[in-house]
Amino acid sequence: MTSIYDFSAVTIDGKERPLADFTGQVLLIVNTASKCGFTPQFGGLEKLYQEYHDRGLEILGFPCNQFLGQDPGSNSEIGEFCQRNYGVTFPMFEKVEVNGEDAHPLYKFLKEQAPGALGTQAIKWNFTKFLVDREGQVVARFAPKDTPEKIAKAVARLLD
Repeated sequence: MTSIYDFSAVTIDGKERPLADFTGQVLLIVNTASKCGFTPQFGGLEKLYQEYHDRGLEILGFPCNQFLGQDPGSNSEIGEFCQRNYGVTFPMFEKVEVNGEDAHPLYKFLKEQAPGALGTQAIKWNFTKFLVDREGQVVARFAPKDTPEKIAKAVARLLD
């Protein structure tokens, strides 16, 4: 695999979606959770999406229950939670694993392309973010504590 566009994922409503659908867009790919201290970042992500979507930003949310079971609901429950509490309109995908043998192939690729601190590939927590340029190349990895507001300038630079 050479770019994000070589992968596909299942949407939160159960439809297979090739990431090639997002060719030419800047992507922010985030592993999310509904019951985490960082869950309010959904609001910031939605604000970022509204601000930059017309310029070519897509945010892709991937619920994950690997960190202290902080996203235990079904895909439909997660989707309803995100919409009801944060007005999420960006694409959400079905719950995935981001670490371990059963990690989604997309996440294996993301971690290889943008390792974390000290070269570690493991994702440490919910709301780790990967920024992908318009050519499908991973250009940055942001820690969970890096809020959408904090990374907005990096997103804007790729959109210009």
